[in-house]
Amino acid sequence: MGPLTKIPTGVRGLDEVLLGGLVRGAFYLVQGDPGSGKTTLALQYLQSRAKAGERCLFITLTESRRDLANIAESHGWSTDGLDICDLVRPASSVDAEPSIYHPSDTELGDIVKAVAAQVDKISPSQVVFDGVSELRLVSGDPLRYRRQLLWLKEFFAQKNVTALLLDDRSSPFGGMQPESLVGGNIVLERTLPEYGRARRRLSVTKIRASSFREGYHEYDIVTGGIIVHPRIVAAEHHDRFSPQLTASGIKHLDEMLEGGLARGTTTLLLGPAGVGKSTVSMQYVVNALVSGQRAAVYIFDEVLGTLIERSEKLCLRKEGGLRGYIKEGLLHVQQIDPAEMTAGAFAQEVRRAVESGASIVVVDSLNGYMNAMPEEKFLTTHLHDLFAYLNQKGVTTIMVVAQHGLFIGASTSGDLDVSYLADTVLLFRYFEARAEIHQAISVFKHRTGPHERSLRQLKLDRTGVQVGDKLIDFNGIITGAAKYEGQAEMLVDRAQDEPASR
Repeated sequence: MGPLTKIPTGVRGLDEVLLGGLVRGAFYLVQGDPGSGKTTLALQYLQSRAKAGERCLFITLTESRRDLANIAESHGWSTDGLDICDLVRPASSVDAEPSIYHPSDTELGDIVKAVAAQVDKISPSQVVFDGVSELRLVSGDPLRYRRQLLWLKEFFAQKNVTALLLDDRSSPFGGMQPESLVGGNIVLERTLPEYGRARRRLSVTKIRASSFREGYHEYDIVTGGIIVHPRIVAAEHHDRFSPQLTASGIKHLDEMLEGGLARGTTTLLLGPAGVGKSTVSMQYVVNALVSGQRAAVYIFDEVLGTLIERSEKLCLRKEGGLRGYIKEGLLHVQQIDPAEMTAGAFAQEVRRAVESGASIVVVDSLNGYMNAMPEEKFLTTHLHDLFAYLNQKGVTTIMVVAQHGLFIGASTSGDLDVSYLADTVLLFRYFEARAEIHQAISVFKHRTGPHERSLRQLKLDRTGVQVGDKLIDFNGIITGAAKYEGQAEMLVDRAQDEPASR
């Protein structure tokens, strides 16, 4: 017996889950509740194989030829290149009088003969059989149903046909599980959260003589078919990259970090709302763009127009400002609606940006990410896998987290705690002096090297971001209860740092 041959499915992301595609000549079962996308997946697969020049047959006992044409048309496809065997019984053919014969004695034989005749006539290499639930009903008992499935399996194997059987998992026969008879089993699931669109996920439970990616993988049904979002396994993505630093372009800020943020690390910007976290994150992005690097920014808490407007002051020397970088393709900015996008889909969006060359990724903010998907489980694990993937690809990752309140300590009950995921933590604080509110910035954690432990004043004005001298005359800024202990005439006159070089 020769090596296995795998054929692409035409479903984006599914081949990655199947580690190459479906095994040619194998017997597959696709299970799922109504509305989970079984028929769409099957049509998408046959469309792909038909374009590759293969003869494809769709045998249906549930969806009529017209129904299949409507489904295909809704995705911009055509059924003209497919052979369709419509075995759906019209209402007029149903006898009004009861029969003494069980359907297994009449209808089952007709179905089997029709399937065999169509396959012999057309000689397809790909077959979809949509009607396992109907076959189960007309079989009458588990033994006959099992024998019928075994017959189909042997028949398609003799014809060297790759077969997909679609099952809506209705009317089970006790402990009789059809997946025990097939060579591969794909399960589609659909659930409705209390808010937002339906969540869909699939899993592959078995494929004989072939490996596959285990676990659940989210997917979406969009115009054009199904898109699968394979679960990211960070250990499978190791890239070699030079140990460079990502600088902010702000003199004193880069001094605090001994030059900047290391590539392949994750940085957390932590502080109360409005303190300057998002602006500082965009300062790193703009400085990378100036040097010709690509960047990706994902925003949860504000609209795209607001981000562009408040970031224009950072792009004073760029014609067209931030929109100019977007137009050139160096910057990808995406506003995320978590009610419409699952955690798995978001991870794949980030992955596509990295594969397109993004060297710096900003997620603003994790509060919006976590709070907008309260029914999703294992969100922190999703983040761990995503950040580990980005680190191993050599990406500089910046995540913004807002703490509760304005004047707070270093830790507040109820805050989002993801600091353990970060290699570097920049802590932002408010403090009061001379009846004015000021901002301070400090490096709270820096795994990759030495860092300055002083607090410096942070100023945001029309010229951009400025970081001043060390706030050596203050105590208690981090706790939110700052006290000035220096000379009164020198109070808060330290933030006269030169503008960032851009």
